[in-house]
Amino acid sequence: MLNTKFIDDLARQISSSIPSGVKGLQQDVEKNIHTLLQGAFAKLDLVTREEFDVQSKVLMRTREKLEELERLVAELEEKNR
Repeated sequence: MLNTKFIDDLARQISSSIPSGVKGLQQDVEKNIHTLLQGAFAKLDLVTREEFDVQSKVLMRTREKLEELERLVAELEEKNR
């Protein structure tokens, strides 16, 4: 799930750039932009930073185990020669 604070901040920044003559519509525009951004980001199938960090750690541990297994296989192959 994407951080809604990021979407809220982005929607606020976009709506704050609206000309002062239509500031009365700012809340409606901000709400609509928020909904639009949330839908667009949902379609992108993004992951959170926390999910990315967890998967990076899993990948690092898996790589370390693979390297250890490759080392053990090389030792065993050397012994069998």
